[in-house]
Amino acid sequence: MARLHDTCWYKWDGDRLILTVRVQPNAKKDEVCGPVHTEQENFIKIRITALPVEGKANKHLINYLASLFKVPKSSIELLSGENARLKRVSIRSPKQLISGIQRQ
Repeated sequence: MARLHDTCWYKWDGDRLILTVRVQPNAKKDEVCGPVHTEQENFIKIRITALPVEGKANKHLINYLASLFKVPKSSIELLSGENARLKRVSIRSPKQLISGIQRQ
């Protein structure tokens, strides 16, 4: 039987937090909408104000995540989904956690 964190929208890999994020660009404000669980996928939905043009949304997402998790932008890496709304993001040694995430 799978453990909860194996089917969740986040997992820990040592000191790295790996998130599965669905980004909604061109929103009215930056905000974390919360986790979404379906039969096919589990992710956290995040709205950002940036347009999905020439990497602007990815840069904005990294800046937003850095502010949420209180880490420098260099601690955040886009693992997959550079040109997609569904992305995997690594956050090295987050200083603060958002609601729904528990430390290892």
